[in-house]
Amino acid sequence: MRFDSNQAWKDATSAVSANRDVLLALAGVFFVLPSFAFAVFHPQPDPPAGATGEQLFALMGAFYRQAWPVLLAMAAVQMVGTLAMLALFTDRSRPTVGQALAQGLNGLLPVIAAQLLLGMGMGLVALIPLAAAAASGVAAAVALVIGLVAAVMLWAYIRSSLVSPAVMVDGIRNPVAALRRSFALTKGNAGRIAVFFLLLVVAFVIVVGVVSALFGLAAEMIVGGETATTLTALVSSTGEAVMAVYFVAVVAATHRQLAGPSADITAARFE
Repeated sequence: MRFDSNQAWKDATSAVSANRDVLLALAGVFFVLPSFAFAVFHPQPDPPAGATGEQLFALMGAFYRQAWPVLLAMAAVQMVGTLAMLALFTDRSRPTVGQALAQGLNGLLPVIAAQLLLGMGMGLVALIPLAAAAASGVAAAVALVIGLVAAVMLWAYIRSSLVSPAVMVDGIRNPVAALRRSFALTKGNAGRIAVFFLLLVVAFVIVVGVVSALFGLAAEMIVGGETATTLTALVSSTGEAVMAVYFVAVVAATHRQLAGPSADITAARFE
């Protein structure tokens, strides 16, 4: 089946409109609050004036070494929220918020396991060529290998992008089987899906970035100081939550389209 990005977007927007109130509650709890709390309590350090690239790299490295436990916990919370939203988009029985959360928790471990398996596999694949390029001491070879590895990782991400609906919709709890299901569904459509996802991410990032920047400037002029920073972080977190909601809806619509009529779980959501 040929992937139709226009139809996927229409289905996704219809699904969001049909479940707006519940999605707002889930997005607020599982995306806005964690992201906002992290921005307030773990703000990224301001680089010193005239800092070199190495200094900036070291500064950010130290920040993420300190913040990684919080980031990991936040990622787990957001994953539960993502799977709960996916349940709302795809479960014909129209589950309550509590039931959707229970389904999300039930699918959490298989999804994480699938991602870990894929990540370890990609790491092993990338390790040998990267080590060989580094040993050669040729900067061009290192850059070329890094570019190739990045391309392979993008390809793997696209091919595995339907793991979550494979777990939540198709009921597959074996992480290897979920990966196989995602690879089977995306076969022959990886390029079209990649372009579609990339355009969505770029568009949302630009919109959220512009809105946050404009709001930040206005807040700085009106209230200034820490209050302006806090309000800007809240607006940015809200924008990221909206982006997450639509992206989950897009993934659900993509799965429904590629899985075919036999997996028409979400039909009622899109009417």
